[in-house]
Amino acid sequence: MISTFYKSSIGKKWIVGITGLILLLFVIGHLIGNLQIFIGQEVFDKYAAFLQGLGDLLWAVRIFLITVFVLHIVTTILLAIQNRKARPERYAVNHYKRSTFASRTMLISGLIVLCFVIVHLLDFTFMKTHPEFRTLEDPQHLHDTYHMVIALFQQPLFALFYVLGVFLLCLHLSHGIQSFFQTLGLNSKHLTPRLVFGGRVVAWAIFAGYAAIPLAILLHLKS
Repeated sequence: MISTFYKSSIGKKWIVGITGLILLLFVIGHLIGNLQIFIGQEVFDKYAAFLQGLGDLLWAVRIFLITVFVLHIVTTILLAIQNRKARPERYAVNHYKRSTFASRTMLISGLIVLCFVIVHLLDFTFMKTHPEFRTLEDPQHLHDTYHMVIALFQQPLFALFYVLGVFLLCLHLSHGIQSFFQTLGLNSKHLTPRLVFGGRVVAWAIFAGYAAIPLAILLHLKS
């Protein structure tokens, strides 16, 4: 029964929607944590140390999120292939005229975001690109995550790459949020424009929060 549900177009839409919602909640929670860098080094380093102190639980959360992320991408690709096979050419042309740039680039932006996430993990989580950051220590004898982030974002190319990555993420979200509510059946002449607007507001508020960190450091507003 689960296999039949997954093979159907409706089943795939539900899985894309639910996994997308989980990832959206993570993105918001992660942003709230990251914004603590504006409070100060002590608070930010304690936040980072708290996460690292979760140990196996943190790894369980990471594995869960990676699984959800992969399932979201794979199901989105399968759904796109399934819809393309089922869609007449004339309908495709008309749909293209009515669709937005965000909806037309959902698959591409999602794959680019995947690349961004991989680079992000290598830089901030596993510190593979800059292993020297592993030995940084603050006055509290915690890992100096605060100055690690500042050192990375003082590099213009890295900071701009990060901003581009979160821009594409939020472009993806601006359509994905609205699509999730459509999957729930919340789709009408009066409600749909509000969902579209609400999705854009949430997505670009997230973008503003994430982009504020590298831009503030790059412009020497935060050091």
